Formats: sequence, structure tokens, C-alpha cells
Amino acid sequence: MSTSRDIRTNQLDISCDVCGRTLLRGERAEPFLAAGQRRQVCELCTVRAQHEGWIREGGGDEIALRATRQERSGGFFERLRARRERAREMASAAAVADAALEREPPRDAPAEAPRRPRHVRAVPTNADLKVQRALEVFNASEHPRTVAGVARSLGAPVVGVRAMPDRPSVVGITVMWELSWYRYEIDLSDEAGGVRREGQGDELSELDADEQVSNAAADERGTLHPSTDDR
Repeated sequence: MSTSRDIRTNQLDISCDVCGRTLLRGERAEPFLAAGQRRQVCELCTVRAQHEGWIREGGGDEIALRATRQERSGGFFERLRARRERAREMASAAAVADAALEREPPRDAPAEAPRRPRHVRAVPTNADLKVQRALEVFNASEHPRTVAGVARSLGAPVVGVRAMPDRPSVVGITVMWELSWYRYEIDLSDEAGGVRREGQGDELSELDADEQVSNAAADERGTLHPSTDDR
């Protein structure tokens, strides 16, 4: 008399978490991660699982690393773009303030005050004396307020002061940040003409190399002083 035997295997039934089908013997399931849980996906449904945003187990580290790199790169450029926009805003506001100050007469001056005759000063012949006198004229103007305002956002500037070789009575002052710069000129033979702002920009590459040589510094009030370590 023959007896029947139950044939058993050690393989557990595995169902695909996408299509719900029970995998056949020898068919391999791919592990995925979805919503923090481990999912089993048959080979026919792997594309669908990826389309649903499921992450293949073992590939998560690479994806996370790639995303982190993209976020860091994007964050850097966003910060740089924001700094440039902030520099432009500060430059625009400073330009408006300077223009208003030039149009506004001194408050303590009479409305019909007679105009003073032009006084021509003797121009120093020594380059160091020219620089020193130009800084005094600049500091007596309203422009240090502009320098201090921009410095509050961009930090301390680099300052270059030089006598103009082709115009002996004129001294140029360039105040520079990484993302902004201002150029001023002072005619020492006509100090009553005040400080003229001759230009501004966003890139230091727009300046000549000799303009970028630093020989002065600005304090927190925007007042300029000769550097003590330029020799």
C-alpha cells in the first residue's frame, strides 16, 4: 500500500508589493524602500516602483549623496546671487542718497546766501601730501556715510588712493568690496568743488590694476585713513 508524501520547501511565499502577485519559485524579488518601509518588488514591477518614487535598497546612499551635493551647490550659488543683489541694492540706495544730498542745500545756510567766489588753493607737490589732503576733503564730505552703509552689508572695504599722473592736481580714491566698488576724484586746486563720484560697478575686474593697490582703510563710520602697513 503506497502512501503519499507532502513535498515541502524552505522557500517562503513572497508577494510583490506593487502588483500583489506571488512570486514563482526561483523568481527573485528586488527590495525597495518606500515611506520608511521595506518593500518587495518583482522584476516586472521595478520600473513602476521607481516611477512611484520608491528607492531601490542599496542605492539610497548614492541618491542622498547626489541630492546633498546638488543642495550644497544650489545653496552656494543662491547665497552668491543674494549677495550680489544685496550689493546692487546698497549701491542703488547710496546713489539715491548721494544725489539727494547734492541737490539739498545746507540747512543752516540762508536761502539767498551770496555765492562765494572760487578759491584756488596751492596744490601740494609731494604725492603723500596730496593723498593726505584728499583724504581730509573726502572725510569732510557726505560720502563716508555711503561707505559706512555699504560696509554694514559687505564688510570692510579695500581702499586705494593715488595722485593722477596726467592731472597733477587731481587725486583718485577707489573704495572696493568683492561685489561692488566706487571711484571718487578730488581736485585739490578747487576743493570748493567737493568730491566727485566718477563711477561705480559690481566687478573688481572692471578696475585697472593700479587702482586696486590698497594704501588706505575705512573705519566703521566710513572715514578713510592711510594704511599703517603699506610700506
